[in-house]
Amino acid sequence: MTAGFAGGAGFLVSLSLIAAIGAQNAFVLRQGIRREHVLPVVLTCALSDAVLIVAGVSGFGAVSGAVPWLADAMLWGGVAFLVVYGAMRFRAAWQGGEALVPAAGGGAPLGQVLGTCLLLTWGNPHVYLDTVVLLGSLSAQYAPMGWAFGAGAALGSLVFFSALGFGARLLGPVFARPRAWVVLEVVVGCTMWAIAAKLALA
Repeated sequence: MTAGFAGGAGFLVSLSLIAAIGAQNAFVLRQGIRREHVLPVVLTCALSDAVLIVAGVSGFGAVSGAVPWLADAMLWGGVAFLVVYGAMRFRAAWQGGEALVPAAGGGAPLGQVLGTCLLLTWGNPHVYLDTVVLLGSLSAQYAPMGWAFGAGAALGSLVFFSALGFGARLLGPVFARPRAWVVLEVVVGCTMWAIAAKLALA
């Protein structure tokens, strides 16, 4: 088995896992359309995934089995945040108008945007399941090239978030209308609440 084969497998598996619509992806898409701090958001998501993938490839996934309460704490913390963030998006949709105009007034501060991005990333139990547990377990199948599998998976994450964040600006003409932003906020809010409900009822 070559490093290229293992890396390619990691790249494809990573793309298949993160391509599904989720809280983190919806946030990156929203920031991309608004053209607010896109590069920092993309790098934050990609670097966070890389750290978690390295942890999984290094065998850190076994920790979840050794600490029984950790999974529940991650689960309910993630549910609570998704409910609150979804409510914030519904509130933004209700306000409409100037609050949803792309890049109006410079947008939200970078610290606030990155804080939300980190919470959506590290507070989502699915992120740990996909990166630490699943990718970590799959990397063992490519030993002794597990590191190449992990590197490919991290590259897949970077490519996906870059395409999502910077490609979203192509939708700019559509979202020049305030009503389109209202629809987006409602869709994002519904996505957050649907994920929260799925986690809580699983």
